[in-house]
Amino acid sequence: MARFTLPRDLYHGNGVMSEVLAGLKGKKAIIVTGGHSMRAGGFLDKAENALKKAGMEVYILEGVEPDPSVTTVMKGAKIMQEFGPDWIVAIGGGSPIDAAKAMWAFYEYPDVTFESLCIPFNFPELRQKAHFVAIPSTSGTATEVTAFSVITDYDKGIKYPLADFNITPDIGIIDYELVESLPVKQVAYTGLDALTHAVEAYVSTAACNFTDGLALHAIKLIFENLKKSYDGDMEARAVMHDAQCLAGMAFSNALLGIVHSMAHKSGAVFKQNGETVHIVHGCANAMYLPKVIQYNAKNLRAKKRYAEIAHLLGIKGASQAAKVENLIKAICDLRASVNVPSCIKDYDDGHGGKVSEEEFLSKLEKMADDAIGDACTGSNPRIPTHNEMVELYKACYYDTDVKF
Repeated sequence: MARFTLPRDLYHGNGVMSEVLAGLKGKKAIIVTGGHSMRAGGFLDKAENALKKAGMEVYILEGVEPDPSVTTVMKGAKIMQEFGPDWIVAIGGGSPIDAAKAMWAFYEYPDVTFESLCIPFNFPELRQKAHFVAIPSTSGTATEVTAFSVITDYDKGIKYPLADFNITPDIGIIDYELVESLPVKQVAYTGLDALTHAVEAYVSTAACNFTDGLALHAIKLIFENLKKSYDGDMEARAVMHDAQCLAGMAFSNALLGIVHSMAHKSGAVFKQNGETVHIVHGCANAMYLPKVIQYNAKNLRAKKRYAEIAHLLGIKGASQAAKVENLIKAICDLRASVNVPSCIKDYDDGHGGKVSEEEFLSKLEKMADDAIGDACTGSNPRIPTHNEMVELYKACYYDTDVKF
């Protein structure tokens, strides 16, 4: 039996956040957010004032880090247990929203274990104490409409994708004002993350009629608007905020593939001088997607679907194989147009952190095993062997072609 689940309500437009929050009914609300951008932009104050206008007592939980940790989740859940909110309002990038989703489970079920939540679709029944509102400030993760959350165990250097329809938010708010000041690097990374979501959803073994239209339209909108959004066109940026949400609706129900498996297991595993070199999730997806398309296209159904994407985008070719090859080139050209690197060896985390060849090779075998075991691997068109996953990672490090 297939299932298609979305938030009950999705609000979109300029400045819609305050109006929606002011109309909620309840006694207490907790706002979960990240660093300083939401406060600096005035959006945190707007959210707090709107919730107070609704007659609620408000607690603000700030400081969720990028790639949120198990430790942060447990600290936030304890605060929720003490405060007792009716509404959990997560505002910011994918990290605070993902963290808040996991906090929600521990708030309602303090004795549940993180290990049990890592089992796909194994969450207890939520909404016993609170409902959930998600307000994204980036145009990529689409966690405001998905059944997923990604939490990092830094002791193990692994990102765990939590998957359960229970953590699909009740309300998603797509407010274009929140992305107007998005840094261009985030515009690029999150936009290519959204593209990966849509492409993987379309070729997933769980794709269906309900998800295909969403995935294809998201792909079209992203190709038409990402570069313009990167260059500062605010109309295009609003369209990108819609497009990433459409991609999220698709992949939350069609699931993903090994681009995400590989990104999850390589995002926080590398170190330089004792410090973690974070490979930003959207950038990892952008680097890995062309290589995975080369690998997956050996599957006849996947090849046909990649060719259909090419046709939609007006990409020509004398055969399906040629169309797929030209689609890969178009993705690489789009990636280059927004200044995203093509491979791991050229990646810089923005603080001088790079992944050396020695470090990469030392972690390669374990990364390959972990990626195969990732929750996203099961819906990929091809299930790689250990050796194939090793070679895929090598192709993504050195920017070489995949021919197996």
